Amino acid sequence: MSTSPTRPFSRRSFLVQSTATAAALTAFPHVRAADKTAPEFHGAIIGHGTHRYRVDKLWSQADAAKVPVNNCHEMVQVKDGRLFMLTDQAKNNMLIYDKKGALLGTWTLNLGGAHGLSLVREGDKEVLWITDTKGRVLKADLEGKILLELPTAEQCGAYPVGQKYAPTEATAAPDGTIYVADGYGSQFVLRFDATGKFLDKFGGKSDLAPGKFLQAHGVAVDTRTPEPLLLCTERMRNEFQWFTLDGKFVRSVYLPGAFISRPVISGDNLLAGVCFGMIPNDYRPKLNRGFVTILDKDNRVISNPGGSAPRFDENGQVLLMMQEQAVIQHGHDVCADDQGDLYVCQWNANKVYPYKLHRV
Repeated sequence: MSTSPTRPFSRRSFLVQSTATAAALTAFPHVRAADKTAPEFHGAIIGHGTHRYRVDKLWSQADAAKVPVNNCHEMVQVKDGRLFMLTDQAKNNMLIYDKKGALLGTWTLNLGGAHGLSLVREGDKEVLWITDTKGRVLKADLEGKILLELPTAEQCGAYPVGQKYAPTEATAAPDGTIYVADGYGSQFVLRFDATGKFLDKFGGKSDLAPGKFLQAHGVAVDTRTPEPLLLCTERMRNEFQWFTLDGKFVRSVYLPGAFISRPVISGDNLLAGVCFGMIPNDYRPKLNRGFVTILDKDNRVISNPGGSAPRFDENGQVLLMMQEQAVIQHGHDVCADDQGDLYVCQWNANKVYPYKLHRV
């Protein structure tokens, strides 16, 4: 359902829409109005302002019979251009693509709860932090060799015996400090030094308190500010929260209607997949209401591909955002490549491979 006012028809709007449609058909010559086999919304233009995208649901060339996936959880791009995508299919946790969708390879760590994937650069080396909600947090190289495994919250003394620990994301700061979000467990962010020694924790569960969480789903280091900050997703409260690197709460941004997944920094922008959404007059999370949200360097929403156009009140607070085009069921992650195109990974979406959103 659209929340945007209906615009009057004009020759200019007709030409703009016609040009966009022609561009989509040029890029996807096999997509025609009469083609009943093309997936719904394949070739559609979504998004707002300068961040509009052409939907490519057929981007992945992986063979589902040979390389099955369950949930496509997260994706990163390494410096040579390859895309690494994490799935909780234990037979092949990692699928490696080129930007055209060709499958270059796979490897696995046999993780049935693989959930979080962060790329961290250590000098000239790139490493992956992989989080399994069953309690494992691993540092691996690009070939899948385990370089370090963190102790569980109970093993390192962060939690008493029996306290729930189900980590969802891990990353590392430039100084090597490691951060683990216990997003499906007890809602703390745990800090470790570069060797894996536990330092401390912050956060904890609260419905309302700033600096605490209902679901600390993702973490990333935000380097867009003079001093890097730790950026955390608070999915169920529809907000991002920023902390100093030693865990002191700094600020938050509220995104009503967007049950956001992990934060993704791309240049000056902040992006997130939206996993659940709302419907008019019902503010509980709903299934199959996903989209993508994009914020600028000032953390102001500038585009919602698949969602409603951002609107603001007199104080600059973004108003309720909802799915407008049912392109995305449950956006678990969005990856921005070096050309500005996006890749959307989904949870609970009939085992689909990532969609590509081509910048237009």
